[in-house]
Amino acid sequence: MAYLDTYTQPLTSSLSAHLLRRATFGPTHQEIADFSGKTASQAVDILVNNASYRATPPPPVEMEAGRADSGQPFLTKPFDPGRSSTYYSYIQFWWIGLMTEQNGRPSVLEKLSAFWQNHFAVTHNVVEDYRFTDRYLRLIRANALNNFRSLVIGITKDPAMLIFQNGNENSKELPNENYGRELQELFTVGQKDFAGNYNYSEQDVKEAAQVLTGWQATNRNYSGSTSFETIFNPDRHDTNNKTFSEKYGNTVILGRSGPTAGDSELSDLIDMLLRHPETPKFICRKLYRWYVNPNVTQEIEDQVITPLASFFASASNNYAITPVLKKLLTSNIFFDTRNVGAIVKSPSELMIGTLRLFSQPVPDITTEYAPFRTMMNFLSNSMNILQLNLLNQPSVFGSPPYYQTGYSRNWINGTTLGLRGSRTDMLVYSYMEIKPGYVLGIDVLTRLKSIQPNFSDVTGTAGITCEQVLSEFSRNLFATELSQAQKDFLIDKILMMNSSPRTTWVREWNAYRTAPMDTAKQDVILWRCRTMLKYMLRMAEYQIF
Repeated sequence: MAYLDTYTQPLTSSLSAHLLRRATFGPTHQEIADFSGKTASQAVDILVNNASYRATPPPPVEMEAGRADSGQPFLTKPFDPGRSSTYYSYIQFWWIGLMTEQNGRPSVLEKLSAFWQNHFAVTHNVVEDYRFTDRYLRLIRANALNNFRSLVIGITKDPAMLIFQNGNENSKELPNENYGRELQELFTVGQKDFAGNYNYSEQDVKEAAQVLTGWQATNRNYSGSTSFETIFNPDRHDTNNKTFSEKYGNTVILGRSGPTAGDSELSDLIDMLLRHPETPKFICRKLYRWYVNPNVTQEIEDQVITPLASFFASASNNYAITPVLKKLLTSNIFFDTRNVGAIVKSPSELMIGTLRLFSQPVPDITTEYAPFRTMMNFLSNSMNILQLNLLNQPSVFGSPPYYQTGYSRNWINGTTLGLRGSRTDMLVYSYMEIKPGYVLGIDVLTRLKSIQPNFSDVTGTAGITCEQVLSEFSRNLFATELSQAQKDFLIDKILMMNSSPRTTWVREWNAYRTAPMDTAKQDVILWRCRTMLKYMLRMAEYQIF
């Protein structure tokens, strides 16, 4: 098998679901059906092209009901320190809403933006200014599919990154090495190559810091300010030549002075970093772990990472991101059976994916801002409890399961083991009202009726069986097919409570069909089904996807 050659067979329903689970935060049943039968190239082209429909969504708005500015955008207003924490939450809700919405146009944009946001991690708790966090997120979303060189340059000068990595304080008199180090260790070349050799030296950190002197962000947390920007102060810039180690071929970046010195030296620095042979490998390795499999073996390094990196850095591609993503998501290795069910669901994939699979509609942010806030607050709190805090990761490395030994398996630990189940239980035992007439959760009874032909014709149409119920609830839920033993367990031990033959289910269901207003009979049906569904969701939570 040529690992990076294009997978050419039409996508089955299961492979369609596999692609959509990895490329988005989880598919709906309709999306899986729509993509089934397409080629991998056709499907990925749609996912990429749909990003254009999400490029300029409606902005975040004031979501508290009863205010004079309820439902109105707030980012164009003067900075309000009293609403800073609240507005940051609304920006976070806005992004989670884009991940969750069901607009019929699934896209790679939000999942890839989440990758870059974790890669170029910035913590709002340090930045504090909600406008800075918003601009940082918009920079990432706007460049997620474009050119890596442009993205690195933009991030380097971004006001939020300048604050987070102390670039704002970096001057020729008092150089700060934080960003000069992280730019190499985390954002471009990586600390070590696959064999464990260091990719840069301490000298390189110091020289990079000197290149980056002089950049500053304005008006951070300044009450009443109506604008902010990144400026370059030539008086704070080190104009000497910067000499790098043999790791970069002893490159010398010519020192400059004047108002264009910052951009000129930064451009030279990024070009040097991108020429390092480990930079494209480091980025492609992270993309592989994000989309395909956290386990990068020597075989994968040789057959996938190295050739993909060569393509990424090639003169014809010149660090364009979209062609690399397309090549990866359409490859034989992506659809290889060893990679189906190879990643433990993150809290975002778990919570957002469950809501999407069970068709939980997202209220419109502009017309139903209060219900929107209720739903997104639930998702945000759930992910935070499960140790994923979007836009507020715990360190410069991002979330631990994306870099620690074990990778995605670290999402399940002694703290989160039970909490993962308790959060999805809330969708089985529905109680949270999003708005009048809309309680968040899975409508079990409606799903049962949807698979029962001629519901009212009890004598003329057979009732649905336990096997049909299991098939309906497990549809597209699991990455790999349940074994017969698992199916028997769910039916006999859970649905039937190990005390009744399966025919009892049909009898109870038909009794309810005979008297559909009988709440006692309905309660028996719902209790049995919810218990089984709860177990199934927990199995899916702990199953790799």
